[in-house]
Amino acid sequence: MKLDIIRHSEWADTKFTLHLISQILGKIKLETAQQEPQWAHVTLAITPNGFSTGLLFHRDKTFQIDLDIYESRILVNVDGNLCAVPLETNKSIKNYFEEIFAGLSSKGVELTINPKPQEMAYKTNLNEDETPLTFHWEHALRGLKLFQFALREQLKFVGPMRCRKMKPALFWGTFDVSLLVLHGVAEPFPQNKVIEKAAFDEQFIEYGFWLGDDKVDVPSFFTLPYPFINKQLDSSRLKPADAYWDASLSEHFLKLDKVAASDNPSKILQEFFRSTFDILSEELDWQGCSYYFTPLDMPEQKEREK
Repeated sequence: MKLDIIRHSEWADTKFTLHLISQILGKIKLETAQQEPQWAHVTLAITPNGFSTGLLFHRDKTFQIDLDIYESRILVNVDGNLCAVPLETNKSIKNYFEEIFAGLSSKGVELTINPKPQEMAYKTNLNEDETPLTFHWEHALRGLKLFQFALREQLKFVGPMRCRKMKPALFWGTFDVSLLVLHGVAEPFPQNKVIEKAAFDEQFIEYGFWLGDDKVDVPSFFTLPYPFINKQLDSSRLKPADAYWDASLSEHFLKLDKVAASDNPSKILQEFFRSTFDILSEELDWQGCSYYFTPLDMPEQKEREK
């Protein structure tokens, strides 16, 4: 399998557009989805065509909003009644905001969200900024393919694990695809911050895939422990050789170009996931983790063997 790497600098404008739209969809989930620990209820599902709120409920209505890159549209579905919002260059985030909410309102779903972006350097309210945005279809599709690859590999690792977990999904605040492995140990966040005190209230190891930014051009896989470990760790067990630990950030990293250079990218990633789990779970003093990797007593899936 050959990976097509799109660097941040190649599609920064289109990525920014998708990130802003994901904020709108995520904030709609924030107001309507049943609350779960670690904000699991607000994540967006990666789909064959883009990303989605998944099925939501509002009073007597069921609805879902899908961003469809292939068809260049946002699809608002209320009780099976569809409204399409075109994805196009030169449309502002204010336009997208108004069209999405008009589509919901026309089908009887009246919602109010906080329009302030979350976890972004961009601070203008989503319903106010009239700056024209960019949508480049090919670039958006290449970015989606990377999200889908990351999700597939993350599921391959965490799916069979016998533990509590938050399966991989799109975190619209940071615009990365991530999962959590939790060990059931309370660890309250030391500061009274709205997002952090709900996200960081028990011990976990996060596995993520991030598309990069102005300072880091190449996408990366990462692992992050909580509580944070800001010290040097023994790297003798860390795999592959190109992976590294950044004590200042409390994260392991593996750049996507190093994964793509391998003859077997999946094998490299699974080694990265498992070796970082062993290192970090030991540092966190998690007991009984060997049970997590007890093989499932199920027949092999024939289609996955091909």
